[in-house]
Amino acid sequence: MRKINLTTRERLQLRTKLRQARDVHVYRRTLAILDYDRGEPVSAVAQLLGVSRQSVYNWIVRFQEQSGVAGLIDAPRSGRPARAGETFDVQLSILLMLSPERFGYHARHWTVRLLQDQLRQNTGEEYSDDTIRRSLHRLGFVWKRPRYVLAPDPEREKKTPNSPRPVWFTQAQRRAG
Repeated sequence: MRKINLTTRERLQLRTKLRQARDVHVYRRTLAILDYDRGEPVSAVAQLLGVSRQSVYNWIVRFQEQSGVAGLIDAPRSGRPARAGETFDVQLSILLMLSPERFGYHARHWTVRLLQDQLRQNTGEEYSDDTIRRSLHRLGFVWKRPRYVLAPDPEREKKTPNSPRPVWFTQAQRRAG
């Protein structure tokens, strides 16, 4: 592998990228390029960063071929396709319009666990807590805990520190009246 000869401008860009990096992978790759440019052997750089030598070689090649710092950033990945699609959202919306009591639950409000159980009965598929929460968020539902309102206490006035006190007359007022 040939030595990379970084220009002063490239070194400055890499150092700036190193300070601004929020992704550990970009940070690690940038550090590897700077260390290799400084004359460190690939094996030492790999050991320092806890990666294989092949990874360091791959980063160097990517840096050279993709013209600099842009080659060190990961390309976006699609990820695993979502199992919960449009039909899931429709079923979830319908469930939320109805009371859990209608389905035989002893609850007045839906919880994630109750929704999981009912969706499993309806579709035969298991959905995680996070999937249900993401779908609820996407559908615009907000979770709030039920607020219990207690009946007013008829004895409240007697218990408060600023309640009206009985008026005590002074001795002079008692004698006069």
